[in-house]
Amino acid sequence: MTQFPNNSEKTFKTLCERSDKYSQRVALTFKDQAITYEELNQRSDKVATELLTILGTSDLNESRVAFLMEAGVDHVVVQWGIWKAGGVVVPLAISHPPPELHHTLQDSDPILVVVSSKLKRNIQQANFETTRVIDASQLLDADPNPNSANLQLPSLKPERRAMMIYTSGTTGKPKGAVLTHSILSAQITSLVEAWEWSEDDRIMLVLPLHHIHGIVNVLCCALWKGASCHISSHFDPTDTWNHLSGGKLTLFMAVPTIYMLLIKTWEAASESDRSRWSRGASNLRLMVSGSAALPKTSLEKWEKITDQVLLERYGMTEVGMALSNPLHGKRRPGYVGSPLPGVKVRRVDENGVELGDSEQEGELEVSGPNVFLEYWRNPEMTEDSFKNNWFRTGDMAVVDGGSYRLLGRTSVDIIKTGGFKVSALEIEEVIRQHPVVTDCAVVGVPNEDWGELVAVAIIKEPYGEFDPEDFIGWTKNYLAPYKTPRELKLVSELPRNAMGKVQKEQVKLLFSNSLQT
Repeated sequence: MTQFPNNSEKTFKTLCERSDKYSQRVALTFKDQAITYEELNQRSDKVATELLTILGTSDLNESRVAFLMEAGVDHVVVQWGIWKAGGVVVPLAISHPPPELHHTLQDSDPILVVVSSKLKRNIQQANFETTRVIDASQLLDADPNPNSANLQLPSLKPERRAMMIYTSGTTGKPKGAVLTHSILSAQITSLVEAWEWSEDDRIMLVLPLHHIHGIVNVLCCALWKGASCHISSHFDPTDTWNHLSGGKLTLFMAVPTIYMLLIKTWEAASESDRSRWSRGASNLRLMVSGSAALPKTSLEKWEKITDQVLLERYGMTEVGMALSNPLHGKRRPGYVGSPLPGVKVRRVDENGVELGDSEQEGELEVSGPNVFLEYWRNPEMTEDSFKNNWFRTGDMAVVDGGSYRLLGRTSVDIIKTGGFKVSALEIEEVIRQHPVVTDCAVVGVPNEDWGELVAVAIIKEPYGEFDPEDFIGWTKNYLAPYKTPRELKLVSELPRNAMGKVQKEQVKLLFSNSLQT
């Protein structure tokens, strides 16, 4: 069994440190690039040295370094360089509009922002001017600095903060969930054991690199075991099918929306492409779906197309992965399996009493070395999120034969769309700023491809002109793509109770007969 990281400085090795033994193996491929673990270490050592030289220190000592870069080899090199310099990685989302980038930057308060040349405008539009911003090329392409020739990189203890990943904002503004090097290692080793990663594995990354799914489940797990990760610059269904059927990949991980788009692409393809894609994809040893519930119809279609039964699992930013269907054995549709190695999971009732094997539904709580350290600079929220060292997920579940089935959130203000959990309250706050909107209510409506679509009921100003297309375009300036409303209705009033609170379940009924897009 995998030995989980402890606080012994003599035995602990970070993800970067343990990669030395895989020096000549290929770590990453991207387009026509391929670099070995030795090259990854050399390039990230250079980035670390340049960071320390630029900032005039021998150790970043847990200072935050935010970076906004396209997916690719350079993204990973900079990530590792920040770690090696003793910094805390704060990955920024290239899909986020300026207001959301501004929030992340303001909240994380980084000592430095590293940005690729093509994305500089994103940072400029975020209107964040209190932190130094440098082009990534200053770290990646700089000539050797004679003053840094003898600079020793800092030694990293397990309890050092390593990464800050921002939540999707399910209970308001996104929060920075802090992971230490030990916590990160625990999240990785749990999956490495459960899914039997080996150095012979090869995986394709099509997920965003500001989210734990892409960072930990795919990239970090591959690099922990000396496997190879092929990075795609963006998700393209046809390109993904060609890689899945190319004979090189052994694993693939994605969100339900990606699998649904792959299914649609397969259905629209020629008979020869269908045959080639299905035959090739059937040879992978594991395909995983997560970050949102997978519709049973999609699970069945995927199995029919590829002869692969998708493995569903459950996790979140604060805990990494907590539950998983088995690698070997029956995978139950609609269930997310049992606790992963080293992870403790329980259900409690509304009074916090543990339910054990009871069939009663209860809230999931998680404990173990995989659970995050804190919400950045938010001690009250951190304290409220734990009870007797158990993290309160806010997700409801039942258990049957040791396997958990999720029932969703107790609040209708949490929308799960395309693998993301988003807050209806946050979206409403933005929409109410529109010049002709008086009030609004945001809900999630069921959709086979996306899990749920963001829908909004709007009360407009009596004399204002309202154009739906212009409105959607306006929201894209302030909301991430997955938070942008896909359906809307104009209403004269919102259903409310005696206390004036909007009745969200009644709002959902307004969209029950609408076409899903």
